[in-house]
Amino acid sequence: MAKFRRKTCFILSLFILLFFSLMMGLKMLRPNQAAFGDPFGLDLLPEIRQQTHLTKVFDSQKSDKINSEANIKNLKTEESTVKASVASEPRPEELPPLNYYLHVFYYSWYGNPQFDGKYIHWDHPVLSHWDPGITKKYPKGKHRPPDDIGSRFYPELGSYSSRDPSVIETHMKQMYSASIGVLALSWYPPDMNDENGEPTDNLVPTILDKAHKYNLKVTFHIEPYKNRDDKNMYQNVKYIIDKYGNHPAFYRYKTKNGNALPMFYIYDSYITASQKWANLLTSSGSQSIRNSPYDALFIALLVDKKHRYGILRGGFDGIYTYFATNGFTYGSSFENWANIKYFCDQFDLMFIPSVGPGYIDTSIRPWNSQNTRNRINGKYYETALRAALQAHPSIISITSFNEWHEGTQIERAVPKRTSNIVYLDYRPHKPSLYLELTRKWSEKYRKERAIYALGHQELSAQPVS
Repeated sequence: MAKFRRKTCFILSLFILLFFSLMMGLKMLRPNQAAFGDPFGLDLLPEIRQQTHLTKVFDSQKSDKINSEANIKNLKTEESTVKASVASEPRPEELPPLNYYLHVFYYSWYGNPQFDGKYIHWDHPVLSHWDPGITKKYPKGKHRPPDDIGSRFYPELGSYSSRDPSVIETHMKQMYSASIGVLALSWYPPDMNDENGEPTDNLVPTILDKAHKYNLKVTFHIEPYKNRDDKNMYQNVKYIIDKYGNHPAFYRYKTKNGNALPMFYIYDSYITASQKWANLLTSSGSQSIRNSPYDALFIALLVDKKHRYGILRGGFDGIYTYFATNGFTYGSSFENWANIKYFCDQFDLMFIPSVGPGYIDTSIRPWNSQNTRNRINGKYYETALRAALQAHPSIISITSFNEWHEGTQIERAVPKRTSNIVYLDYRPHKPSLYLELTRKWSEKYRKERAIYALGHQELSAQPVS
């Protein structure tokens, strides 16, 4: 009997050894992790299960609370800040070519004590409502970086300085990885700045140099600086072209007649009378820039429908919509883009719709939750991009690369919480989600535009050095 038991134990041991050998062999057969982590199409599947009625979610005023509660639950088992793996960076040979019809709005107004002696913009004040009664219901004061910043998301790079060359280079790498060809740099004249910032014109040379390293081009998004009019606009356009126009990263757009012209986005163009713009932008104007060495393409911001004919009278070359909130303005409403494109075609204007990944500015405007647009794990962004492509635009602009205050950034963001703040993030996806989505749609737009542009006999808009 003992001999039988020994034989049984021996056979059982062999069986267990065989079983573990088989399991180890199967494990060895599992494919290695791909360069981007999970296959790109598969990592969107969780949001398909979570998606509800799309338009209802877009307009939800409760998204702040919902996202915060979800983040609190997720963060219970995670580190307060999660860094993306370097291994997830795509290799240059795996990327599609840059798309110079795809522009992204870029802000260089951030600062920190290491590079600027103080925090700039990360400490943005809470803004008052125009109704004092509403203002009283909300907290006042400024944010206190580095843990408390003027944003509902937290950057992977932390509360960085726009003067840090390594930050600028990282931004250019991220744009390059997203197949974005052109950054539209927020610009104030020398010695001028927005009310919460410092002058940044002296950063332009470094931005141009870093952009050129990655074959990116730089155009200018001219902000509504104090007393902006036709006379000082002429001087400022002349300044930009004289100082930066010979840089290889300076963007020029080749028009139908073969001219390679600089391009300027004019933010809040509607606050200046159309006659003032006509002085600058029509051939008979008193400050005319037309047919001169400083001629360029000037793109007006369309907010209200009634602004369209003022844009025509002012002599502008095109229209952009800027705002990332669907329904906030006539121009930013996806449903109006086909009609705006039709209007532009009638009068030979460029149409440049602006798409964004979402919108949330309640860290600086706590009373503005009605304009929040939930990202829905990338679905809002893809809906905007799809609507833009259907309009057959001249160019697509993205709002934004790094406007953190309004939550429109596609820059990498990470999970973070403090004792009293839980930041939103891009989970269940990686910090690079919106760069990857941009790359996907950049390639789709590049292919589709080549087809319809050929049908309209348009010339290439590749940048000219």
